[in-house]
Amino acid sequence: MKQIKRIINHFLDDDLYKITMCLAVLVNFPKAWVIYEFVDRAKLIYPKGFADEVNRQIKMLEDVVITEQEIAFMKLRCYFLPEWFYTFLRGFRYNSKYAIAWQDAEGHLGIKFEGPWWHTILLEVKVLAIVSELYYIMTQKDIAFDYDAYYKKSYQKAYKLLEAGVTFTDFGTRRRSSFQTQEVAIKAFKDAYESKDWTNTTGGKFVGTSNVYLAMKYNLIPVGTMAHEFVCGIAGLNGGPTNANKLAMEAWDRAYHGALGVYLYDSYGFDIFRLNINEAYANQFKGMRVDSGDNFEQLSNIIQMYKEFNINHKGKQVIFSNALDTDRTIQIHNYAKNVCLPSFGIGTHFTNDWSGIADGIDPMNIVIKLVAIKECEEWPFYNDTCKLSEDEGKHTGKHEVVMRFMSQLPQYKNEYDKMRVAEIARYASAH
Repeated sequence: MKQIKRIINHFLDDDLYKITMCLAVLVNFPKAWVIYEFVDRAKLIYPKGFADEVNRQIKMLEDVVITEQEIAFMKLRCYFLPEWFYTFLRGFRYNSKYAIAWQDAEGHLGIKFEGPWWHTILLEVKVLAIVSELYYIMTQKDIAFDYDAYYKKSYQKAYKLLEAGVTFTDFGTRRRSSFQTQEVAIKAFKDAYESKDWTNTTGGKFVGTSNVYLAMKYNLIPVGTMAHEFVCGIAGLNGGPTNANKLAMEAWDRAYHGALGVYLYDSYGFDIFRLNINEAYANQFKGMRVDSGDNFEQLSNIIQMYKEFNINHKGKQVIFSNALDTDRTIQIHNYAKNVCLPSFGIGTHFTNDWSGIADGIDPMNIVIKLVAIKECEEWPFYNDTCKLSEDEGKHTGKHEVVMRFMSQLPQYKNEYDKMRVAEIARYASAH
């Protein structure tokens, strides 16, 4: 196979929420060190030499720096970022010593980041995009990519969403089949949106994309606030999940002073979040993002919270981003539009959906999660952390850490008890 070209060629070929969290980490935790780990939920066998190529691609990131054109765009669109942060971004250089990829004897892939939080936070999305695109290249599945057909399919998706009055955004950088796939989809969405006056008909709207470079190229709004890792890191630093959301909201406020006000609440389930949020933050945050659990149940929880605070829920945003496709999005929209201001961040369904075009090309099910954190580089030990999902069995982190965190939260008591019974049974059968 001929040498593979560099996959990531632009500093802003990244999701906005990584950049906004980078600033929040610099403001609040400038000395913190972290460990991230890669998880392939499908447990794929990767081609021989795959990890070596991932390491080579990470090494090539060292030559990817922000341009003045990119900074000018961010200054235009990202009013909430201070001038000093652009000075930081101008000087930022990726360092491959903080990341390593390997394969085991069977060919499973492992990746680990370890280094300053403010540095490694900018690796996650780029490395996931590298792994996803590289997989299709090295398995030669990319030969079947028909981008003209993908444009037509993407246009039809957008038109259907716009006809239904849906407000939607592309969230698909992390698991795209290729950079070109995401670009083709975004061009199709923009063309569909500009094909008709949706504002005065259905009210449907294509807002933009989480990918800052493609937002710049197509003159769109870059969209994003935070990810689970911000809350999870804070939980690790503070010994557990019970107070993590409260501390995260305070830290976010110190960084953004009320801007970027959509909060991702589900790192440890809704119940503990509800105990952490007060009326001031419920008012200050423009809305909530639903990223796990049953969408309707989660929406009901959010609406009930606003009612208890005597806040008009119909004026609050709720952004849905949990494994959405076109039909599911429309179904949720038709209900949610009566109780809030719904919008939808759609990822893999937009940037890695070759069904009906190229058979046998399945989207990857890969994540990179923060699993440990320490106060500063000099500390001799890390504090473990994890993420608990509203979806049973989809927690991320070491098993013993997941169990310890679950044991602190009544919401997870039933699941915790079932896991403990299973552990005891396994131990008994082994002895």
